[in-house]
Amino acid sequence: MMKHWILLSSDQVPMRWREAFPEGRAGDESAVHDDREGPCHVWVPSQLPDWEEAVARLAAGGAVVCVLALQPQSSEALRALAAGARGYAHLLSPAELLKQVALVTEHQGIWMGSELLSQVVGSSFRALGGRDGVQAERLERLTERERAVAMAVAEGHSNKEVAKQLEITPRTVKAHLGAVFRKLEVRDRMQLVLMLSRQALSTPQH
Repeated sequence: MMKHWILLSSDQVPMRWREAFPEGRAGDESAVHDDREGPCHVWVPSQLPDWEEAVARLAAGGAVVCVLALQPQSSEALRALAAGARGYAHLLSPAELLKQVALVTEHQGIWMGSELLSQVVGSSFRALGGRDGVQAERLERLTERERAVAMAVAEGHSNKEVAKQLEITPRTVKAHLGAVFRKLEVRDRMQLVLMLSRQALSTPQH
């Protein structure tokens, strides 16, 4: 059973977090370390001083770490992921959403709100060279329409924006994107960016 900790004092813990994890505990980083028996999920509010260092230490120690922010920003989300966090969400997220974040991150996934994720994906794509950095041969397995969808998504556009840009329905975008993921053997938008970029490692052939 995964234990949940939040790095706040008991009187500061949001009710929604309590609702999501009724057995969850509140305390500082030392309390988490003292209690480490088996798997542990730690939620780190970004308003804490030195939160990035805490994330790095906890992740290095084997904890699944998620950062909670009162004012989520794409730049802070990137810093959280760079420090070792697997999730980034609003501190006052509904209980059901927090449970989803926990489920995804505990199974090696990355969680971020869709709007923020698109911004982060686009920023990463530009940092890796953008369209000029794409390896053309990696698009050979895709149809012309799938290539257009893949490139638009890599540039940080949401499904709705891609649909408007390509004059197709969001459902069709989702179907094309699913085909892109299968053919390129990637799980998500961020992996797609890495796959397309020159700096990425080659995808293992099965």
